[in-house]
Amino acid sequence: MESCKIMVKGIIQYNDRYLLIEKWYDDRIGDPYQWEFIDGRLEYGEDPEKGVLRQIEEKTGLQAEVSRPLYTWSYMVGEIWNIGIAFHCIATNHEVVLSEDLNNYKWVTSDQFSQFITNKNMLRDVEKTDLW
Repeated sequence: MESCKIMVKGIIQYNDRYLLIEKWYDDRIGDPYQWEFIDGRLEYGEDPEKGVLRQIEEKTGLQAEVSRPLYTWSYMVGEIWNIGIAFHCIATNHEVVLSEDLNNYKWVTSDQFSQFITNKNMLRDVEKTDLW
């Protein structure tokens, strides 16, 4: 049986800073909290741009606008094919109210991404954009 999950990622900018969130992954690994951008699954039939803005608002309380798509990615987890679209988004303010599933946040410059993000594939994807 084929199964596919469509994801969106919001790389949120406010002035010259970008929002990173600290998310819990798995307490069986050495560092269960990891820094990344806002992401989540699209609802069935949901427009990707509306979906990323929904994820941003639900997880951070921020209002934002989509600037443009930046890159796509995909990976397999068991029999599930995960496909994603990353969007550059502009926040209208910087006052973050995190949802309960997130641990912490930071506004950083793009040259600080590699100090926090440990996912090498994500860093490689972001390096291909003009945000770096």
